Amino acid sequence: MEYRRLGRSDIMVSAVCLGTMTWGEQNSLDEGFQQMDAALERGVTFWDTAEMYAVPPRKETYGRTEEIIGAWFASRGKRNQVILATKAVGPGDRFPYIRDGQPRFTKAHLTQALDDSLRRLKTDYVDLYQLHWPDRSTNTFGSLGFSPDPEDNMTPIEETLAALDELLQSGKVRYVGLSNETPWGTMTFLTLAEAGKGPRMVSVQNPYSLLNRSFETGMAEVAIREDCGLLAYAPIAAGMLSGKYLDGARPAGARLTLFPENTRYTGPQGQAATAKYVALARQHGLDPAAMAHAFVYSRPFLTSSIVGATKLEQLIVAIDALDLDLAPEVLEGIEAIHREHTYPCP
Repeated sequence: MEYRRLGRSDIMVSAVCLGTMTWGEQNSLDEGFQQMDAALERGVTFWDTAEMYAVPPRKETYGRTEEIIGAWFASRGKRNQVILATKAVGPGDRFPYIRDGQPRFTKAHLTQALDDSLRRLKTDYVDLYQLHWPDRSTNTFGSLGFSPDPEDNMTPIEETLAALDELLQSGKVRYVGLSNETPWGTMTFLTLAEAGKGPRMVSVQNPYSLLNRSFETGMAEVAIREDCGLLAYAPIAAGMLSGKYLDGARPAGARLTLFPENTRYTGPQGQAATAKYVALARQHGLDPAAMAHAFVYSRPFLTSSIVGATKLEQLIVAIDALDLDLAPEVLEGIEAIHREHTYPCP
């Protein structure tokens, strides 16, 4: 296993991060335990979750993923072997069951969110506490263009940083990070931290895969120059890049079969680009999913890639891909496809 520094912190995290969002929905408690055992045995010491999980989010499964992780900690007694990250839900009208349906990044909301997560996780601290998405209107979740909202009622970033600083001072949080952020948002947080307004963000968790390389525009330079590296989520685009959904196939029990409303990667452009990446992998005798994972691991702005799996064998493929060095001709083929399908799934 390879370990990389988390921002400018004193923490080294595994380049493979264990994603957990399916536990409590697609995966049972026992299956979650199996994945945690296998990941730790292979040196994956960095785990990511969120108060919102399991996914797709609903009231009945809210917080269940954290509860499964907490049960594992209680059973195994290995909390000190894990770098644990979780996230606080941001604003939006999809969560009437979370904090009276008005979650924000204020002191009151963040304090309650963290305390509830710690209770479910059966721990008294998290190593990395992340803001799941911005507390303002901006271009996230599949939108490349920015359309300003004249009625935007964002929580001032200085207020959010002050609240996070109190959580760090309490000892309940070691470091803080962003998620689904933009270059403007990331630099604003970092600039205010440099001015003494609160803690410095150590990472940004955004989507990144062969089907979505939008991070490379703007965010990659920020990540490298500011030591605020990417925690990539959806590195194989919700399983699309494995090739199992090509030609409209929907395997029994697969995520996009169970939850067809997840259309971020299934449009015509996503299908066309996926077919070419899968063909490229097979041309060079590579497993398509392994090639997709290996590409993400190789990026200079990456701190860790968050790999989620519903089956143990999928997790092993993702971990083993860290040792896969893509040949120059494979990388050239990837770039040729990227020039033709630059942003198939933003």
